[in-house]
Amino acid sequence: MSSVNIIVGSQMGSAEYVAEQLNDALNNQGINSQLHDQPEFNEIDQQNTIWLVCTSTYGAGDYPDNLIGFIEQVSQVDDLSHLKYSVIALGDTSYDTYNLAGRNVDTLLSQKGAVKVAQRLELNILDEALPEDTALAWLDSWIAQTGLK
Repeated sequence: MSSVNIIVGSQMGSAEYVAEQLNDALNNQGINSQLHDQPEFNEIDQQNTIWLVCTSTYGAGDYPDNLIGFIEQVSQVDDLSHLKYSVIALGDTSYDTYNLAGRNVDTLLSQKGAVKVAQRLELNILDEALPEDTALAWLDSWIAQTGLK
């Protein structure tokens, strides 16, 4: 069975909370999931797993501080064609850089040859529903789409 490695990029805690909720839900469904809130590229399994990158956008479209080193490490890798991934992006639609960090990491992984297993989920923190509730509602369809169950 495949596992899920949830890679968190969070400046103010929203993305971290969404990731924690998803991690708990996956584990409760019997899917092995591990959370990485201080991600280090070489410490995260890349075989027989799906990376689920859950990141907010900070400032003027920037990555959260805890994700910058990880992004730099990924940028140095030539070939990630063995890797499967998905992205959850959190942002605020009142900014013109809405979800830019999530969009950029999606593009970066794709350019490195990683295989996207589901379309990016974009969460607007201004929506009435809480981001974690929207992500949890999305999770079952994601699991089905990825073939984890």
